[in-house]
Amino acid sequence: MKHVLLLFLVLTSGVVSAQKINWVTMDEALAAQKKEPKKIMMDVYTTWCGPCKLLDKNTFSNPDVIAYVNKNFYAVKFNAEGTESITHDGFTYTNPNYQEGRRGRNATHFFADALKLRGYPSIVFFEDDGALIQALPGYKTPKQLEIYLKMIKSDDYLNVDTAQKWQTYQDNFKYKFKE
Repeated sequence: MKHVLLLFLVLTSGVVSAQKINWVTMDEALAAQKKEPKKIMMDVYTTWCGPCKLLDKNTFSNPDVIAYVNKNFYAVKFNAEGTESITHDGFTYTNPNYQEGRRGRNATHFFADALKLRGYPSIVFFEDDGALIQALPGYKTPKQLEIYLKMIKSDDYLNVDTAQKWQTYQDNFKYKFKE
């Protein structure tokens, strides 16, 4: 009986710790789209950004967010001041001004510039063919992120093109994620 209990504890602890967002690089997500089309959700962060760390701790660790993102999106984690090369729409973006060993802020990656981000963290959504949909700046709780995840996944965003339609959409949205 002790062995069965021990085995159960080992297996369930493995399942709990395995519940994480399946982060990939942008190039991996774009390649995967060719085999199985899915939209991309990109977490754009920097190493010095406090709200970015809170987004990881509070939102991207939420079981509802994890399950929904893993099922419906390719999830990309992108350091807006990092050195990763990204090829998007036939152009390779780099960060040639990156300074190794620099503390605090570093040079902005050209892909972050191309996305015209207004701050960090930003969550950027792309179509299942890699085309940019929208950047969502700032920290979001699981509940705040839920409406955007579901609106993008369902393509409802294509019909929400005025402030009034956005207000109506919010008023009628049924939240299900737990905080």
